[in-house]
Amino acid sequence: MQVLTGKEVAEHVYARLEADCREFVHEHGYAPTLAVVLVGSDPASQSDVAVKNQAVLSVGYGHRDYQLPEHTSEEALLALVHSLNIDPLVHGILVQLPLPSHMSEERVIQAIAVEKDVDGFHPQSVGNLLIGHPGFVSCTPQGVMEMIDYYQIETAGKHVVILGRSNIVGKPMASLLIQKGRDATITICHSKTQNLTELTRQADILIAAIGKPLFVTKDMIKEGCIIIDVGINRVQDASRKRGYRLVGDVDYEHVAPLCKAITPVPGGVGVMTIAILMKNTMQAAVQLASEETV
Repeated sequence: MQVLTGKEVAEHVYARLEADCREFVHEHGYAPTLAVVLVGSDPASQSDVAVKNQAVLSVGYGHRDYQLPEHTSEEALLALVHSLNIDPLVHGILVQLPLPSHMSEERVIQAIAVEKDVDGFHPQSVGNLLIGHPGFVSCTPQGVMEMIDYYQIETAGKHVVILGRSNIVGKPMASLLIQKGRDATITICHSKTQNLTELTRQADILIAAIGKPLFVTKDMIKEGCIIIDVGINRVQDASRKRGYRLVGDVDYEHVAPLCKAITPVPGGVGVMTIAILMKNTMQAAVQLASEETV
């Protein structure tokens, strides 16, 4: 059984990006820059932003941080997004989700210029992905693809079962794998799927992204399958200093011995999400710089 560690893949991505950043700065005189906007003081979001900023600094990018109070109006947030859209020294824009309840996430996402949509959530980015056109792809599914390529996992002709149909993971994951050159056969399962175990036991590759801790058990898989666990869940654990531990959507302890390969949690897909955000930011900077020279 092979353990597919995201840390190893992410380090490979960051090494390339550090070199690309040095070359970009030498050629243009400024660094690729990511603007991160956080509204409110949600601890999980603050922690997520801190990790992103650490990654930005590690590869030599510039960064802009905007921390807005919870009561900020939607109009004020949209005005900030517009100012970042037209700022030539900002190449990527990320508005941290979730937003406060008085704001429309859909409206805010659509306000971000598609050429700076490094999260890959804009409807135009999603449309480009669906029809196979170049564009930004949601970071987590693209991170999975980076791992698939790094570990040379064959997808052509394979039956890939995806647990979860979210706009952030499930749907873009399916769109990526069904493209020509990937050529997988896709089944998407969700809360209304009947005979779920019958379907998951057919999977050559099972991608779990439903946010239910330890949901996938050993009776739900066939021996020799490959499992990619996207889930990150907190479960109470009095033996831990923090009072909880992180687990995936897969019962790793009992499932792993039956697999050909599997990602752990933590240490699997999670670290790839931010690595791809950095990769998308570089892509945005290169594209915007090339447009300036035309």
